[in-house]
Amino acid sequence: MEKFFKLKESGTNVSREIIAGATTFFAMAYIIFVNPQMLSQAGVPYGGVFLATIIAAIIGTLVMGLFANVPYAQAPGMGLNAFFVYTVVFMLGFTWEEALAMVFLCGAINILITVTKIRKLIIKAIPESLQHAIGGGIGVFIAYIGIKNAGLLRFTSDPGKNIVLDSGTVIADSSIVPELVEFNSWAVILSLVGIIITFLLLIMKVKGAIFIGIILTTLIGIPMGIVDLSVIDFSTVGDSFKGLGTTFGAAFGNPGIQSLFSDTSKLPTVIMTIFAFSLSDTFDTIGTFIGTGKRTGIFDEADEKALQESSGFKSKMDKALFADSIATSIGAVFGTSNTTTYVESAAGIEAGGRTGLTSVVTALLFALSIPLYPVVGIVPVQATAPALIAVGIMMLASFKEINWPDLEEAIPAFFATIFMGFAYSISTGIAGGFIFFCLVKLAKGKSKEITPVLWVATALFILNFVVLSILK
Repeated sequence: MEKFFKLKESGTNVSREIIAGATTFFAMAYIIFVNPQMLSQAGVPYGGVFLATIIAAIIGTLVMGLFANVPYAQAPGMGLNAFFVYTVVFMLGFTWEEALAMVFLCGAINILITVTKIRKLIIKAIPESLQHAIGGGIGVFIAYIGIKNAGLLRFTSDPGKNIVLDSGTVIADSSIVPELVEFNSWAVILSLVGIIITFLLLIMKVKGAIFIGIILTTLIGIPMGIVDLSVIDFSTVGDSFKGLGTTFGAAFGNPGIQSLFSDTSKLPTVIMTIFAFSLSDTFDTIGTFIGTGKRTGIFDEADEKALQESSGFKSKMDKALFADSIATSIGAVFGTSNTTTYVESAAGIEAGGRTGLTSVVTALLFALSIPLYPVVGIVPVQATAPALIAVGIMMLASFKEINWPDLEEAIPAFFATIFMGFAYSISTGIAGGFIFFCLVKLAKGKSKEITPVLWVATALFILNFVVLSILK
């Protein structure tokens, strides 16, 4: 195990990797339940999506761990599954089988741009200041997810922007503002308890602090009535396999890829939708790798040197990008939306995970969740939210590398960070950073500092915003 994963070389050990893998799993285990709930609205069998979600996570994460030897986990991505349901199926009128076919083709495109080194060229083209902004922005993003999951925020219409009709009827404007909730429910109180426990453990430098915080908060939630042990029911596991028989291979049938291109009038829409899937998937992954891998040393000088190479899988970065690229197509075959590298992997990385052993442990826990998913399901979001907040705080350290008094550097970094957190999207943050970087350089007469790859990527982002406006 030491020889295969090179644990000592990476400054880690077996116990640390196991704790890190478990931490990553519990930080992202919500997807096992959220993804089926989401995709079943489009008509995909719930049980089939449940198993497809786990299988995609297992295969993608194992490839990441065994082939690339990096501590990242993969699973169907949030945001992309919402786009699958609400835009592709509900708004555009495609069947869920056709939507799966588009996801499969998106995966094939990602494999192509990875093998041809386009992804590496994109990473190489990102300015160093923006790389630090992406890292800090992911910290804002993941901390915001944690605060939201903890139930500390509620979203209400701004009373100052209500519209009063002549009849006296008050209509709330669409402007929604967040505000702090009252601490009058056990769920919110449990979140606060979990935050206090987790941060005290971190401050005292207890090994496995984040994972221990998740377990202790879950146990405390039992007498508080938040964790309901009565919901554990193993009889429902077998029903999921029946649903998998429907979803497996549905992307290749009719309806599916066989009907996807039968109507030539829909061809432009199909192409634009696949493009939107692919662009978001690609930059979510790039952002996660840049934001977490370089700061912690997971991707080192060898990977920097490999960015200059044009062929072969000569570094962990090469292999990690390839592992991510094949996961989407695998997930589509089994019956789920885009599979991507999870930003919640940062929780395991901050817990000490540095090698693929972390990913293998996460994958094994996903496998165990098939027969034990009723037990896994009792871990409440109030227990995992503090972990995400803690990780977000740690990742904000990337901001110290940005020269904030220099507006030429600060403006693109600001928009990359703000859009990433407030728009709830890594790829949107990168888009904002790219666009404003180009604008600033043009305004300063430094267009030569904009690489061809950055020009193309920025143009694609702008095109993507236009496409999404048309689709919606």
